[in-house]
Parts: sequence; structure tokens; C-alpha cells
Amino acid sequence: MLWRLIYDEDLAQGAYLVGCQKTGEAVIFDPERDVDRYIELARSHGLRITAVAETHIHADFLSGARELAERIGARVFVSGLGGDDWQSGWLGGYPHTVLADGDAFDVGNIHIVARHTPGHTPEHLAYLIEDRGSGADEPMGAITGDFMFVGDLGRPDLLESAAGVEGVADGFAHDLHRTAKSFMSQPDHLQIWPAHGSGSACGKALGAVPQSTMGYERRFNPMLRLVENESAFVENILAGQPEPPVYFARMKAWNRDGVPLLGEVPHPRRLQAEEIPEVLGTGAIPIDVRPQPAFVGSHLPGSLWAPPGPAFLMAVGSYVEPDQSVVLVCEAGQVDRFVRNLVRIGLDRIVGWLEPATLETFIAGGGAHESLPEIDAEELADRLAVSPDLPLLDVRRAVEHAGGSIPGAVNIAHTRLLPRIDEVPDGDPIVVHCQSGMRSTMAAAVLKRRGRQPVNVAGGYAAWSRRPGACATGR
Repeated sequence: MLWRLIYDEDLAQGAYLVGCQKTGEAVIFDPERDVDRYIELARSHGLRITAVAETHIHADFLSGARELAERIGARVFVSGLGGDDWQSGWLGGYPHTVLADGDAFDVGNIHIVARHTPGHTPEHLAYLIEDRGSGADEPMGAITGDFMFVGDLGRPDLLESAAGVEGVADGFAHDLHRTAKSFMSQPDHLQIWPAHGSGSACGKALGAVPQSTMGYERRFNPMLRLVENESAFVENILAGQPEPPVYFARMKAWNRDGVPLLGEVPHPRRLQAEEIPEVLGTGAIPIDVRPQPAFVGSHLPGSLWAPPGPAFLMAVGSYVEPDQSVVLVCEAGQVDRFVRNLVRIGLDRIVGWLEPATLETFIAGGGAHESLPEIDAEELADRLAVSPDLPLLDVRRAVEHAGGSIPGAVNIAHTRLLPRIDEVPDGDPIVVHCQSGMRSTMAAAVLKRRGRQPVNVAGGYAAWSRRPGACATGR
């Protein structure tokens, strides 16, 4: 058996290629939409992908299952459980198998058994992987999707918090408890192969180690240690979950109803300085990935700031719609990375990119540009002493705000800013802060695009709480 983890650092997402070297067949679990890299990986090992399996209908990225079925004829394996609202509606015309609990299929000499693991979502499946080609008669490991992570379990509140379906989180949490308690019967040696790691919004305490074992998780996973106390389990799993990015609701619907076919990964054109005004005149949104000090100092009018890593998709997915065009401001060697990030969440209208040096040439030649005003914690304190009703927006998570805040600050997580834009305090300038000054830069850029006059707090709440005479929760 050949086993490979294909890990996306920017989404903290893991897909798995499992192949039978004797027959040359392979299956891919939970692929992202740009499938060329999976096909090439299989080919490099003398394998062909004949099957693609989904653990559940994803909320944080667009699945590549339909793309693989269309491009190479891979058979699709999906859950048939959880009720009508949780069934994949795009399978017609593609070879597929709808699975129930305990159903099994083979890829070469790899035997795969589906186990219903509801809680994160009602239809969720885990897959037990048995290498019969080596003579094994029990599973080596489990593809656990968003049910079990290293050090955590998948959050049961996403449908309610991301898609607005009220009143389901508590029931899902009890489902997750039953699933976890049942899964505790698995042997200690069973390897745990999760779909996400640290940085994902699909849980609150995911580990940065890519895999684990059932025995280790049984002993040290905080949620599994609560399975004998259902009420404590439910209370804990629902408490303190991060606010999901806005785009999660869209991903869930597209993955259920049918992801638009991608074909080749886009190759946007490189823009020269003289082309910038025309492109921006079409309404394209500049997505600037330069370091925060460079963005604060000067950027194209209407730019959004989205730093590399998980924060990129958190911000762009929360601030840009699929029908909007974007322009990347990044180094040449970063273009493919960010283009793939964008298409993985359905933002395909990438009309061009320009290097930071090109932006500098444009600005030096008199091109239109903006800056983002910043103040430090001491200046904020001085302003509040003079104007206690100064509009103040805290874009940290709710649990952070509850742990200590500047009195009078309105709290809206930066990933939920646009749906709650009417709650943003009136009046300009409006002071925006987070914990360190990074998320608030992203949020301030959005407000500036909407005609507000934001001022970012350099160093954020951390600097505020360290200033002389500060108390933990006040001015």
C-alpha cells in the first residue's frame, strides 16, 4: 500500500492518496478543487486515481470530487446518510456509490469500510483502511475527516453559526458525543488521519501534528476524556468556537449542489504600471499580500489586505464575492499559490497580478494610492480621555473580547464583519483594533473600501493592556 498526505498549509487541510501498487489503482480522500497535483502525484508513483471519496459536505473549501469524476472518470463515493438536506445533488451522469454505515469497497487490494460518524455534520463518514495486499485483516488507520482531529473533535455548530440554520448545534453536539463514545472501541494502534490541522476554523484546538493514534487520542484528547460525561462534553465542544468566515455557507451549498468545473488552473496576466488605472476602473479589487507595514504605508485605492497563510482565505473569503474580479499584488513566485487559494473557494475571476516593485513604480509616477492611519495604545488612551464616545470596533473573536476589552468597544469578529456591517458604530474616524493589529488591518481596509475613515491600533489590545496604568478589562 502507498499512503500519501497532501497537506495545504494555507487551508490547514489534508487530502489523502491511498494506492495499491500491485494493481496500480488509487483513491483520493477529500481532494480540493485544483486536482492536477493529485493526478500528477499518483502518476509519479505509477498509479492512476480510480476513486474519490468524501468524508462529508465541506464548508471550508470546494471539493475536487466532481472535477476528478469529470476529468479522469473516477468513481465517487459519498455518504447517503443524514437526511435529504445532506445528500450530494450533482452525481447524475458520473459513476458513483452512495454509502451507508458499514458499506465497504475495494481499490485494488485496499479494503475500505465506511463508518457513520455524525456530529460535525449529520452525514459524516470516517473510512477504515485495511491493506489486504500485505496480508492484514484489520484496519491500519482511519480517514477521520472533520470528526476527529489531533487533540480535538470537529465543531458541531457550523451549520448554525455559518449558514444560519437555527437550533441545530446542540443536537449535533449530542450526536458527536454518541459518535465519539462509539469510536472509543477502536484499537489503540489505529492511526488517525484527520482532514485538518492547526489553523483551521473547523475546530478550536486542533494540533499541529498531522496524524495520531487512537490510543494516544484516547489518553490525551481533551474531548475524548469527557465522553463519560455527556453534559460536560456538549458544553465544552460548543464553548469558544471561532466565528466562521462568511464564505463557509457558500462552500457548503456548492459542495452539496455541484461545484463549478474548473478545468485548468487560471494563469492571470502580469500587469504593468500603465495598465493599473484601466484594470481598477473595471471595479477589480486589489488583494495585497505584502507585509503589513508596507500595506499601511501605501496601497492601491480600495485594496484589501490578506497576509499569506490561513489568514488569507479567512479574509478574502469573508470580503469578496464570486462575481467580483480581483487583482493580486504579490511577488512573481507567489502567484500560483494565491491563484490556487482563490479557486479553492470559488473566486475564479482573477484578472491580473502585479509585483510590489510595479506598485512602487506606479506610485512614484503619481499613480493614485492610499494609506491606512495608525495610532498606538497611548494615543488611543489620550483620544478616549478627550472623546469618551469615540467610535471603537474590536474585531477579535467573541471569546477574546469576553476575556478582556476596552470599555465601549463594539465586538464583531473580522470574519463576520460584512454580514454585521449595520452594527458597526457610526461616526468617523472609527478606531479599529484586534489583539495585535493584524486582523484589524484587514477589517480597516474593508471599512475604507466602504467609505469609512478607519484608524488602526498598532499592537492592538495586547499593547493596550501593557500600557502603564492599564487594568485587565478597562481603560
